Amino acid sequence: MAEHDRSDRTFSRRSLHGQVAHEIGARIIRGQLAPGETLPNESDLSLEMKVSRTALREAIKLLSAKGLVESRPKTGTRIRPRSSWNMLDPDVLSWLVSDGAFEDYADDLFEMRRVVEPAAAAIAATRGDKAAIAEIKTAYDEMVAAGEDIEAGVDPDLHFHQAILGATGNEFIAPLGALIDSALATSFRISSSRPGAKINSLPRHAAVLKAIVAGDGEGARKAMEVLLSDAMDDFHRAVDGDRK
Repeated sequence: MAEHDRSDRTFSRRSLHGQVAHEIGARIIRGQLAPGETLPNESDLSLEMKVSRTALREAIKLLSAKGLVESRPKTGTRIRPRSSWNMLDPDVLSWLVSDGAFEDYADDLFEMRRVVEPAAAAIAATRGDKAAIAEIKTAYDEMVAAGEDIEAGVDPDLHFHQAILGATGNEFIAPLGALIDSALATSFRISSSRPGAKINSLPRHAAVLKAIVAGDGEGARKAMEVLLSDAMDDFHRAVDGDRK
């Protein structure tokens, strides 16, 4: 399978205002611009960043749409609290991942996955058509082919989980994997970094696949619960090992 291009879901940095939005967004994520703080006035900020006011305004509009800032007449542009950020936005996720703060919200990611993916696996088992199930099997075969190569296994692992979400046929569930794929990819890399973790996870993925192929909804649900629980354990063991 060709490598997923995760950049096609983030705002293009080829445009000037895209570069400006990326720089300001990254500052917000890093805490250099704190919630409640007001951005420098338009004139000063455009001079600091060496861009036109037009490019700056377009960047602010973009960040506002992502929930990071709000602009009001006479009071300027303020940084919004973290609770207002659109955490499923591909740009926000990519900034969080690149900041190196992934561990701080990994448990929230796993919690969300444990709510969604077991149910998705059950639906895929009972509703997935032959083509959708074949896609899951293809992804599993790609994982096997990748062996212990952590980087080579990231996209097949993403493919596997996204294919299950897609097999639900639910237009609200299916896009979730694409929305959070930057965070998923980082999670997979960390979870697989422990010696043997990647190969040891294959039987758990195989159990999910087997239940889906058999049309066993409850079996698919339980197998996915086990897979995610073990993945979370692998993640925390890898992180704890790095801290020692």
